[in-house]
Amino acid sequence: MILAAGRGERMRPLTDTTPKPLLKVGGRALIEHHIDALQQAGFNDIVINHAYLGEQIVQYLGTGERYGVRLHYSAESPHALDTGGGIFNALPLLGNAPFLVVNGDVWTDYPFTQLRDHKLSQLAHLVLVDNPEQHPQGDFTLIDKQVSMDTGTRLTFSGIGLYHPDLFQSCQKKQEKSFSLVPLLKNAMQQHQVSGEYYTGCWHDIGTPKRLIQLDKQLHSAI
Repeated sequence: MILAAGRGERMRPLTDTTPKPLLKVGGRALIEHHIDALQQAGFNDIVINHAYLGEQIVQYLGTGERYGVRLHYSAESPHALDTGGGIFNALPLLGNAPFLVVNGDVWTDYPFTQLRDHKLSQLAHLVLVDNPEQHPQGDFTLIDKQVSMDTGTRLTFSGIGLYHPDLFQSCQKKQEKSFSLVPLLKNAMQQHQVSGEYYTGCWHDIGTPKRLIQLDKQLHSAI
């Protein structure tokens, strides 16, 4: 699943008329980089959630045939359901087996084959990266391949994770439809049900127009 329903407030005015996942970097839409990488890793069915200007995403990507994948859309209306609510809403499309989720507003060369072949034995498995300049405090601690909120050196959650549907079991009782994934992960961490890995390769959080321009220049110079 690619999370693509965010409003992209920090990317304005670029996102006033274009949904964030369709912003171009390296000559292609951000979301196309993900689709290509997932296809090359053997993921043939991809769920994409959308809300703000979501019809543009559907029209642009279509069925996924030209990418060699099958795209399935999870529409959120009238407002985006946040990370947790968005995944929970898409569970009927994701099925009963563990599934991969990646944020649509990051760019990475992470080898998704590692998660395709990963045997998930807990509720979640997260990919953590070095703390970027804009997020120096990090998110979680990684010790002996277990992710926790314990004290120690913290790393940043990359927005890439493998999840078991049971992670969302408690959501059946939720009254609100929009909610973050983070509380669910923290609760699972308290049960020692979140494994993790540290990735040192290329990863960028495309949170501002400046970062988008920087990455675009970097990708074009690498061609």
